[in-house]
Amino acid sequence: LFSFLCTYAMLILPGSNALSAFRAKRLLSALQEIDPAITEVAARYLHFVDAADELSEEELARLATLLTYGDPFTGMEKGDEYVVVPRIGTISPWSSKATDIVHNCGLDDVKRVERGIAYCIQRQQNVPPVSGNERLKLVDRLHDRMTEMVLDKRGDAEALFQELDAKPLEFVDISAGGKEALVAANGELGLALSD
Repeated sequence: LFSFLCTYAMLILPGSNALSAFRAKRLLSALQEIDPAITEVAARYLHFVDAADELSEEELARLATLLTYGDPFTGMEKGDEYVVVPRIGTISPWSSKATDIVHNCGLDDVKRVERGIAYCIQRQQNVPPVSGNERLKLVDRLHDRMTEMVLDKRGDAEALFQELDAKPLEFVDISAGGKEALVAANGELGLALSD
């Protein structure tokens, strides 16, 4: 069974291996280009569960069974940890499907399940810590900035379940402003529209 950490109403259930041996080797090479002191990298899935009430032992066992898939994690968990999660304020496609499955299995107290990846990066001993600039470069290699973000620690994932106030509807008058109005709105609203 899973061991788990409970932070308020959020459960963190460690999962399976998130990197194949080939992908781990490729990622290690890419990270060593930034910091040659890196000696090892491992990654495992983390499941973040937002529940309305505390789950019973039987419900926890059922949830653990549902979230058991893939190759078991056998990597190291020492070193610097980087926790990659979907962007705060979004619901990933994985979460939508997983939450539906959890509800179909009778776990109605589970409001939502989300998945992240915990990367553990081990460095040589007796080397200076990574600089802020190097850390940013490492983080860029670990996630997709369009859809993901990196947290400092696992418990920060609780922000995934905070409900944000909806922003008011905005209009872009392209009849009067033309393409310039659309380009300005693209930058101001962060739409990431292509040319």
